[in-house]
Amino acid sequence: MPSSDDAHTGTRIREQRRLARLTQRQLAARMPYSYSLLNQVECGARVATADFVAAVARVLNIDVTVLTGQPYITELQRDRLAELVRPIREALDLYDLGPNPDLTVRSTADLLVRADRLCQEVRATHLRNAARALPTAIAELTHTAWATPSTEVWRALASTYRTAHDISVKLGYYDLSAVALDRMGWAAERASDPCLGAVRQYMRALVYFREGEYTIGQRLIASGHGIVGQADTTRESLAVTGQLHLGASVIHARARNGDAVQRHLGEARSVARRIGDASEVHWLSFSPTNVALHRVSTAVEMGQYDDALKQARKVRLPASLATSRRAHFLIDRARTELETGQTGKALEHLIEARRVAPEQTRYHPGARETIRGLVRTARRTPDTLNYMATWVGL
Repeated sequence: MPSSDDAHTGTRIREQRRLARLTQRQLAARMPYSYSLLNQVECGARVATADFVAAVARVLNIDVTVLTGQPYITELQRDRLAELVRPIREALDLYDLGPNPDLTVRSTADLLVRADRLCQEVRATHLRNAARALPTAIAELTHTAWATPSTEVWRALASTYRTAHDISVKLGYYDLSAVALDRMGWAAERASDPCLGAVRQYMRALVYFREGEYTIGQRLIASGHGIVGQADTTRESLAVTGQLHLGASVIHARARNGDAVQRHLGEARSVARRIGDASEVHWLSFSPTNVALHRVSTAVEMGQYDDALKQARKVRLPASLATSRRAHFLIDRARTELETGQTGKALEHLIEARRVAPEQTRYHPGARETIRGLVRTARRTPDTLNYMATWVGL
């Protein structure tokens, strides 16, 4: 059985609470959670869910990564992923330096294809491949955008910045993800592309969702609707609109606004019925299936685990679904099964998430907390659970 380390989320919450000179009862009084739950999380008897961590971080005015311990440097170093982050950070800093006369650059057509391929790599959860190729792609597109600017090049550059954001989030480098989103906005403005600008607002909203700042997240979603409303009504603009509604649904779920959740899910469902599977549009995975997956996610976020499990059992994942989205669903389902006492099924779905998307699963805080919860509740830890716990570094 893996050793019970003291560096889990609960102990970090206790440390930060004490630094803020708050008792457990004082902290609990400022949160929408009970003193009993806080006590159990701090001592390691209950899983620290994402919504709980966000609530604590908001009260203590700290970043959630202080509590989750991200990025998980030891595992990143073991996988030789940490060394890929610095070149990405440096590439993001080239944005205002103009063309680089010393750089050998591929043709614009090749660069456009490469930017799209990087998005594909991230959706396939090939994080190592994408992280390795990304800095060069950013550097070459930055040079081209300054030397021979065009709408297509600025769009492609914005896309690579978005890829930098996605990789940074999946590896737990949230400070870097914020820089990438700023760069994405900078390039999207120069592309004069309202759909791309709206996608950026959607992604910014998810940042505030993670931090527990739901009002700001809702305002960003509204801003995204305003921006995409400037575009002609096309399949692209409708897909972005639908994805904004899905983003709003999980933000309202975390804020426990059930009526708003149902309203936004209904709007997204209407769009999905109108345009069908539009997964390829800005690589948002918008489709009727993704609407169904958000129905599960919103129930999880509201703590309605029985309903979430009921909805999850109805979902049939198409072979075309992006691997990243498939893994996210499997991790959500595992958490739901843990909360409803289906520990065997929870472990099965975590193992499946690891099989389809090992890099994403290993660095997903929800997967780690669910594994920790399974270890705590198991009377006898099966070898597969021991292996999973060791694999994620617990």
